[in-house]
Order: sequence, then C-alpha cells, then structure tokens
Amino acid sequence: METFDWQGRRIAWERAGSGPAVVFCHGTPWSSWLWRPFAEALSGDFTVYLWDMPGYGRSSKDAEHPVDFGVQAEAFRALLAHWRLDRPHVVAHDYGGAVSLRAHLVHGVPYASLFMADVVAIPPSGSPFFRLVKDHPDVLAQVPPYIHEALVRAYIGNASFRELREADLAELAAPWLGEEGQPAFYRQIAAYDERYLVENEERLGRVDLPVHVLWGAEDTWIPQATGERLAAGIPGATFTAVPGAGHLVQLDAPVALAAGLRSWLTRVSAGLPGRVER
Repeated sequence: METFDWQGRRIAWERAGSGPAVVFCHGTPWSSWLWRPFAEALSGDFTVYLWDMPGYGRSSKDAEHPVDFGVQAEAFRALLAHWRLDRPHVVAHDYGGAVSLRAHLVHGVPYASLFMADVVAIPPSGSPFFRLVKDHPDVLAQVPPYIHEALVRAYIGNASFRELREADLAELAAPWLGEEGQPAFYRQIAAYDERYLVENEERLGRVDLPVHVLWGAEDTWIPQATGERLAAGIPGATFTAVPGAGHLVQLDAPVALAAGLRSWLTRVSAGLPGRVER
C-alpha cells in the first residue's frame, strides 16, 4: 500500500499489472477491498489502481475533514494527476459513481471509458436506515460500541441479495469499528447532499465517452429503474441487469460481474464499440 497526501488527508492506494490504466472507485460504506479480486484478475492485461477515499477504508478519517461528493471528486482529480494518468478507464460502484461523474462533468477530467455498477449517481438514493442516520448522526454516533457494530453489520448485510459469508461481512465492517471508525461511519452518511446528484443528472447529456451501466436486478437500496434512467440519460450508454444480485453485486454475482467487466474493458481498450457479453 502507498499513500498520497492531499490537503491534510492521507489517501491509501495501490497499483498492479501492466497495460491500459483501469481505476476502481468504491462507494459507501465500502472500501477498495470490494474491487480487489476484480483488479487482481485484470492485472495481467491492465494496470489496475485501487484507492480508498478520504474517510474510508485505510485512508485517514480525521473529523475536521469534509467527505462529501464535492471533496471526493476533487481528491480523485488530484490523485489521477499524482498518478499522471491521462484518460484511464474508470470502474465505479455506489458513491464512486457520483464521484467519478462529478470529476468528469465539473472538473473536466477525461476518461477512456466509464463502467458503473449499482451506483449512487442521480437522485433519489439512500436506504431507510441511511436516511435515519442522516437525520440523527450525532445521536447514533454515541451508541455503545456493541450496538454500533450490530447496526453496521445489519446494514451491510442488507445490501446483499444473498447472505454474506462471515469473513466478508467482518472485512466490510472492520473499518467502521473502534474509536476512529465509529464516528467516521456516521460522518460520511451525514455528509450526503443530494444536490450533487441533481447536478449530475442535469449534466448527463454532456458525457461524451463510452459508458456501461450494470445493475443487480434485486438491488433494494437503489432500484433497477434508477440505473435504467441513468443509462438512458447518457448518450450512447448501454445497460445490463444481473439476475440474482443485489447492491453488492461484487459478492452476489462475481462471475457475471467479472465477465461483463472484462468484456467491456477488452472492447473499449481496443477501440471497439462498448458492449458487455450477456
């Protein structure tokens, strides 16, 4: 793991492989861990980059640092410049969709292509628990650690259509536990501001690059109809639904996601029209 210091924050990142650059963006309450197996599988043909957004995973979680969509998009722009990447392929999940879209649409960061899986990108979004936390972040941040851990584990488990393995659930919950992780968990939800998603949707017609949207057909956090609306708003974008997968498509349908992602990247990196094998 390497780190990039940006505006007082420590951003954890890693790189592997060789070939065209592919950058993976995670969402909330996740980290780059979700994308690691897919990055490793692609590293024989691509140079893959993983990073944890400030406030997430192995990156710094200082209370004084904002973690909203706007800040994360600026951090992403700075990190791409640090890596000296010009037009990488970007793969995003959840919150990473809003971040990558804003970096492109507002800050003018160019991509070779954009692959979005069950993303938070346009309104509305947020589960009932997410909305509860947003309305009462200070109160919930003070619950006893054992209650907080139970809440986090239940929340994360609810994102999967299939029951998560205990090892996977523990890995996903770990960054949000302890004296640093517990308040950080509630801060990142409290920072949610839907106006960024409204701005994204208003600008979708300006996206001028190959885009594919993939969605778990059983996603109860963000319904498939939202993904279809997102794809319809982007000129030339394509859409695929994955049966038997919820919001955590990486763990619910890893084979289908891996096959679709490799098919997409192989075609667009060769300059062929973007299409995902079904």
